Amino acid sequence: MRSEFQFINDMKSRYDLRRVGDDCAVLPKDDKTDLLITSDMLVEEVDFRLDWSNPEQIGHKCLAVSLSDIAAMGGTARFAMLSIAVVENLWKGDLLDRFYEGWNLLAAEFGVELIGGDISSTSGPLTVDSTVIGEVPRGQALLRAGARPGDAIFVTGSLGGAAGGLQLLLRGQHGSSENAQKLLERQLTPRPELLAANQLRTHGLATAAIDLSDGLSSDLMHICEASGVGAEIDARSLPIEPALKEFFSAEECIELALNGGEDLRLLFTGDAERISAFGLAGVTQIGTVTSRSGRIELLDRGELRPISAAGYRHF
Repeated sequence: MRSEFQFINDMKSRYDLRRVGDDCAVLPKDDKTDLLITSDMLVEEVDFRLDWSNPEQIGHKCLAVSLSDIAAMGGTARFAMLSIAVVENLWKGDLLDRFYEGWNLLAAEFGVELIGGDISSTSGPLTVDSTVIGEVPRGQALLRAGARPGDAIFVTGSLGGAAGGLQLLLRGQHGSSENAQKLLERQLTPRPELLAANQLRTHGLATAAIDLSDGLSSDLMHICEASGVGAEIDARSLPIEPALKEFFSAEECIELALNGGEDLRLLFTGDAERISAFGLAGVTQIGTVTSRSGRIELLDRGELRPISAAGYRHF
């Protein structure tokens, strides 16, 4: 069965959809600014569960995933539209009021204004469609294409925390320790990297970028395919979320770091010396871009082996 990414590529080819392929659509606004537009759909029991999350957390996450797309392009978020299909019994309670409280708290932090949307009834499940509009200086959006052989590969923050939090929820471990709470926060209230992304764009440090929503292996493959390059990753350099070690083996931690989604970190490429000299906080070099197009290899315990894009897929 074809994946969602194969479907998107088929549609791009069939209908000549040249603006499709990055985290946001980039459209001209004026001679100084481009518009960034992104849309995300979140579905109950697929992207969130009501027995795991309170309404405020769901509202936060529904905006965070879209803000993360704006971050991936080096942009500034400005406006949002929000459409929700609600089951009748949820409409009768306070879920929507609390959802908007969580959404608005994150929106206020990043200066995002809600300008419209829609509300509809549904027999289920609860479904949210989030659209965010941002801006970026003309011609300066960070794209997935642009990585070059010899570029270093970097990530912001730590990896695997959101996926680890999901595993704890699946096991029924709802905050049994301080480390568990950290992992659950990473899963339920992820933080978009807008500030770091703007530094990368403002100072011209990134040759290519993407946010880590599906998982490092899958999202790195998106950069490789868009740029016509390959990648070599050093397992020893992966900034694995420290809280994972309480609940998972060393091999499981690497697996979560490579293939776990929803961290909303930034993955980017660029000149190692320039980026190191700039001194971006919380940034780790994890590998190097190679000329072996479409091939990702992992250096682990002295052995270099190919790995597949094994992050999250809907189909």
